[in-house]
Amino acid sequence: METWDGRGLVSADWLQAHLNDSDLRLFDVTVHLRPATPGPYRIESGRADYETAHIPGAAFLDLAAELSDTSSALNFTHLPADRLAVALGQAGIGGDHRVVAYSSTTPMWATRFWWMLRAAGFENVAILDGGLPAWMAAGRPVEAEIRKYAPTAAPGLADRPGAWADRSDVLAAIGDGGVCTINALAASVHSGESSTNYGRKGHIKGSVNVPYAGLVDAQGCYVSDARLRELFDGVGALQKARVICYCGGGISATMDALALTRLGHPSVAVYDGSMSEWTRDPDLPMETGA
Repeated sequence: METWDGRGLVSADWLQAHLNDSDLRLFDVTVHLRPATPGPYRIESGRADYETAHIPGAAFLDLAAELSDTSSALNFTHLPADRLAVALGQAGIGGDHRVVAYSSTTPMWATRFWWMLRAAGFENVAILDGGLPAWMAAGRPVEAEIRKYAPTAAPGLADRPGAWADRSDVLAAIGDGGVCTINALAASVHSGESSTNYGRKGHIKGSVNVPYAGLVDAQGCYVSDARLRELFDGVGALQKARVICYCGGGISATMDALALTRLGHPSVAVYDGSMSEWTRDPDLPMETGA
């Protein structure tokens, strides 16, 4: 990660060395999910965190308000490529820029942003491994000055076929030996033992579990590629022609999608609606247990 290798991650050392590059666009994309009743959560922008402390030069992007389809009944529904391109141009991202995203909390907000751009054909994007906590733990500087990039011409984007899965794709994958469907949620949620659920307990029928929390170490940095390979080999994902990742709302699933991309899997999709959509239809099959 000391170089820009196109596999989704850059290190704090790399970012420090390139912080003043004219083609760099750096964004804090922090979001908070607060417990709520009815639940399981309510969305809170991370803008206040950004205004308290952020990496020098970084701007803030609000994933829920600025980069999601707010007309959808489901939170964080991705924008089609043409609308995403407009939003990126307004944020100062053009086709010739290198984009780095980070979060002050879990990496899943940065990986969600990364996946959105990749799914629309924008490949020159990465996340800061370990996010703001790793940056600060190394004694690197932060600032509170609010930054914005000047709007620019929108990048040319087009939806990449197969990057997003919908409920019909996931339903068709049940029993299909060529597809591995992965639940990125915690093992206790997957099994149905947790009190946290999205309307029905358990997981999509036939899906396996690779919890997103196990993909990172205690510092919030991705574990080694060798360890990632063990995790995904363990559920048979790397032997399947296609992998569909899901979670509660299409966010933490992108952490699994990034890991699979790092491992070179050629066909990875994220189920955008995930459990938030699936559980609403009682006819869509679920099961409990490991």
